[in-house]
Amino acid sequence: MNRYPVWKYAIILLALLVGATYTLPNFFGEAPAVQISAGKAIVKVDGATQARVEQALAATGIKPEAITLDNNSIKVRLASGDLQLKAKDAIQKALVPDPSDPSYVVALNLLSSSPRWLSALHAAPMYLGLDLRGGVHFMLQVDMQAALTKKAESLSGDLRGMLREKNVRHAGINRAGQAIEVRFRDTQTLAAAKAVIVDQFPDLQTTDGPEGAEFKLTATIRLDAARRVQEQALKQNMVTLHNRINELGVAEPVIQQQGLDRIVVQLPGVQDTAKAKDILGRTATLEVRMVDESAEARSSELGNGPVPFGSERYQERSGQAVIVRKQVILTGENLTDAQPGFDNQTQEAAVHLTLDAKGARIFRDITRESVGKRMAILLFEKGKGEVVTAPVIRSEIGGGRVQISGRMSTVEANDTALLLRAGSLAAPMEIIEEFTIGPTLGAENISKGFHSVAWGFAVICAFMAVYYMLFGLFSGLALAVNLLLLVAVLSMLQATLTLPGMAAMALALGMAIDSNVLINERVREELRGGASPQAAINAGYDRAWGTIFDSNITTLIAGLALLAFGSGPVRGFAVVHCIGILTSMFSAVFFSRGLVNLWYGRQKKLKAVSIGTVWRPPSDGAISKAE
Repeated sequence: MNRYPVWKYAIILLALLVGATYTLPNFFGEAPAVQISAGKAIVKVDGATQARVEQALAATGIKPEAITLDNNSIKVRLASGDLQLKAKDAIQKALVPDPSDPSYVVALNLLSSSPRWLSALHAAPMYLGLDLRGGVHFMLQVDMQAALTKKAESLSGDLRGMLREKNVRHAGINRAGQAIEVRFRDTQTLAAAKAVIVDQFPDLQTTDGPEGAEFKLTATIRLDAARRVQEQALKQNMVTLHNRINELGVAEPVIQQQGLDRIVVQLPGVQDTAKAKDILGRTATLEVRMVDESAEARSSELGNGPVPFGSERYQERSGQAVIVRKQVILTGENLTDAQPGFDNQTQEAAVHLTLDAKGARIFRDITRESVGKRMAILLFEKGKGEVVTAPVIRSEIGGGRVQISGRMSTVEANDTALLLRAGSLAAPMEIIEEFTIGPTLGAENISKGFHSVAWGFAVICAFMAVYYMLFGLFSGLALAVNLLLLVAVLSMLQATLTLPGMAAMALALGMAIDSNVLINERVREELRGGASPQAAINAGYDRAWGTIFDSNITTLIAGLALLAFGSGPVRGFAVVHCIGILTSMFSAVFFSRGLVNLWYGRQKKLKAVSIGTVWRPPSDGAISKAE
């Protein structure tokens, strides 16, 4: 009646083993480290960089505990904070000779101190949030007007190409802020242009009227289209920020939208706030333009004349000047993928691009008209533009699959593909709020949270042991297993634990013991009714299960609602709350019954159980105690 088969005990032992293994990394803490990552999108961090780091540390007599290369970054683990600062200075001098133009980001960080055998099992500690680990908090404001201006510039180029394709002649197209002005010489051409805009540009609304001897058509972005542009700009900026922040090796950064034009960025564990700020500030913008190959431009490249009107001068990585036109053909938002490869015909190194529908159409038109000409790919970082490559267009390219080749080595092709995949900002941003939570304050929060959980656990166990005797001890052990499994699951999921999460953990202990209270009271009720101890144990667990299941499911629904609709601290609370409910159902019912069955199940002539005082009905005329 009250015996578990061997396979059920095997499940319990397996759960305890897995729980202990994945909970263990949380007790080893973190070690100071130095993180080296690329300071520019075209710079690679590889084995050669690692060798330079090792040489720099050896030259200063610093012996690191470990040096690892992964995810395009190098992590140097040190024994103390003093060595961490010395190592950072040594690496900074070796890799960044010119601080005004850094090729690498050298930042202070923290790494898990778990032993290698745990790391081999992929057992890692829980990520700690900003309030527990310390770090930096930024709020950035996106320049939505700049996003609309950029969209208007793109639409201006599209409109120019479409009017040319439809053979609609105009007297000039200019962009005035976020408005596109097109001039015509007669009303028939004006009407034809309006028809093209209505058919091909649903995001534009137009007004027209005479202006001197000509007619002017003014196209502006519709209100609903402007709202979509702003939403897309915000989302693209968030994705790009995430890609850039990964260079710091930050575990579980928080990047959230706040309001219509703001982004909150929280970087837990980052000690070097200046480098974190640098990472946010140097997010690049990609543009594709045509190279100006006129005689004046070539003379200007050699330094013998001014830059032609409508063009700009930029430097290649080799230092050679390139004159490119101001008109932007494509931006990073038109690219969906970029991979290095080779030209099937010439076997030259090439970059294979995948464009979206709009980008494919634009590229087809441009390449058809510009065979034999050069196209420049520019990267803008910190307000400075650089020509990454300026390949030759060999033929018309359609279908959205583009190959860029010419004047590139294999290394340059890999770098260019990496650069294009990195993404670009849809609109500039400005940091409007910044504050730091130090590791000391984070440690204090951890200490308070730990004490709240520990004291709550101790008081609950003490009360249960006094009130329910041996059954209360079983309930305390089940509660300990619940806490063990809860921490293990959070660690396995690599969830981020915040201060609200620790509050949810303390709350989960109080709610978890409720199931054992229900079971113990049902067993007492059966004993009061005259049932034998073995029958009372069996009926108590069976009849309490329905109530436990219903109460936990309704609470779980509330937790899932918080998880689905909440954000920030509310979501952190909900994650721990939901997982705690699931682990409590396993520990309070399955595990605790296993303990009871192991202790009492083999006693065939069981006469009493230790479950505290059992109050019998007054009609019996006595109060008995089952021990």
